[in-house]
Amino acid sequence: MEDLIKILHDGKHSLVVANGSVKTYDGRGITDIFNLLNNDPEFLDGSEIADKIVGKGAAALMVLGNVSAVYADVISEPALDLFRRYAVKVYYGQVVQNIINRRGDGICPVEKICMPCDKAIECLPLIRDFVILNNGRNN
Repeated sequence: MEDLIKILHDGKHSLVVANGSVKTYDGRGITDIFNLLNNDPEFLDGSEIADKIVGKGAAALMVLGNVSAVYADVISEPALDLFRRYAVKVYYGQVVQNIINRRGDGICPVEKICMPCDKAIECLPLIRDFVILNNGRNN
């Protein structure tokens, strides 16, 4: 995990995924992890991830992708709770009550839509609709 964290920080990436090989991503919000789950689920299965910010939506996608371990610079309490319920190893720099939107004036929209969900699978259609509605842009 230390190597992934170093790659994340040194390369100023938003996401690093390792599963035999290491892939880096620089997208915004949940777009990269959403695309990985939909387009390369085999790579996610059993992978280790280092991410800058993990909210409940990203955590749900990682759980559904069957990741084995996650590091987050910043993680929300709902994301941490979800990882613990699914027995995903999780390491983090800072825990926050919720992920804040880019404007800094409220909760991240993906975190907000996933709040009422008890299971990771319940988040998937909500996230899918959000991504389609916003053409992959996350606020």
